[in-house]
Amino acid sequence: MPQSPQDRDVSAADEATAPPSTPLRAPREGVPQLLASGAETAAFAERLGEGTGPVAVDTERASGYRYSGRAYLVQVRRAGVGSALIDPTEAGPLDALARALNPLEWVLHSADQDLPCLAEIGLHPAALFDTELAGRLLNQGKVNLAAMVEREFGLLLAKQHGAADWSRRPLPADWLNYAALDVELLVELRDALSDQLRAQGKSEWARQEFEHIRTAPPPAPRPDRWRKTSGIHKVRARRRLAAVRALWTARDALAESLDRAPGRVLPDSAIVEAALADPATVGELRALKVFGGPRQRKRSALWLDALAEARALPDSALPPQRPAGGIPPAGRWPAARPEAADRLAVARETVAALAEANDLPAENVLEPRVLRELCWNWGEIPSGDGADAGAESLARIDSLLHSAGARDWQCEITAEALADAFRQHARN
Repeated sequence: MPQSPQDRDVSAADEATAPPSTPLRAPREGVPQLLASGAETAAFAERLGEGTGPVAVDTERASGYRYSGRAYLVQVRRAGVGSALIDPTEAGPLDALARALNPLEWVLHSADQDLPCLAEIGLHPAALFDTELAGRLLNQGKVNLAAMVEREFGLLLAKQHGAADWSRRPLPADWLNYAALDVELLVELRDALSDQLRAQGKSEWARQEFEHIRTAPPPAPRPDRWRKTSGIHKVRARRRLAAVRALWTARDALAESLDRAPGRVLPDSAIVEAALADPATVGELRALKVFGGPRQRKRSALWLDALAEARALPDSALPPQRPAGGIPPAGRWPAARPEAADRLAVARETVAALAEANDLPAENVLEPRVLRELCWNWGEIPSGDGADAGAESLARIDSLLHSAGARDWQCEITAEALADAFRQHARN
């Protein structure tokens, strides 16, 4: 059963009176040597079989520095074996590591962030435990790794290099120390959280959530990614939107070829400024902020060509002010489909009540996206007040929730309450 409010109050009081935390400065066996060859990695993979229990796994990427999301460091730790730091850019094919690692249960923190880049190098878990998601299901509030390690073990985990450029070589010694600490206590944290999930009757919920993340296919490419350009709300005219699209597309192609984060090739603010100003000459372009700098001056022709391309488009080829198709943002529902907006308000209240009753964050009861899809696609309420109409409502909600990606446990605790709420709302 979910933890009672009284139990939560006692837990909060215990936390407030806990002794000061102790800094965790280095791994217990010291920082392991960086494995940067196929032979070294294969030797560690062979030793993995001598260990016991699940294996802690983490990666370091170069988000904000590189275009790709590849892993530049892989950290692994297993009881009886210790930790390893593996450079996948130098170790060559990781077939031996995959054979040893893939059959095991992995413990990761925010697994959905790491699994895609691990899959790129042939690493796929047979089972998964996500400590961050477990913390959310336990309604722990702060669920970053440092906060959870401090709460469970009274240890302060340094997090100063998380946003570093991990594509840098050689990697500094203090970065490697930081990376090794990220897997130092993951398995112990898994065990502590597993006990708490079991005590709160949430083990099956967690299992379904972990499996959902483990088996999720790669996300489909987002249409119109250029519309995520920061500051695009300032651009109203369709031809100026075409200029944003053309500049964004040119920047994206260049960023990919350089393997550099797009924002480091040209900031979003410069794209919006150029789209609004629509410079037609080198002088006009370089008069704009950013474009007059030494790095951008040599790319003037690229940006001017993109602007000229947008300027030459026929009206029929201009992008609409708002993307076509799909479910619009909820803020537009009152005008576009007021009955769906009312239904969404009812659904949010219902989910909030279920979250309180089950000691969960509302977004873990049902993802906001799932709730929006349900309310937008609901259609007409089944007529009548009898058992058949109620069963039809329940079956429809269950089907819509599953088709939107809700897990079985989420449907079990929400479908009936939502069906009742919708029918009550329709009668009022």
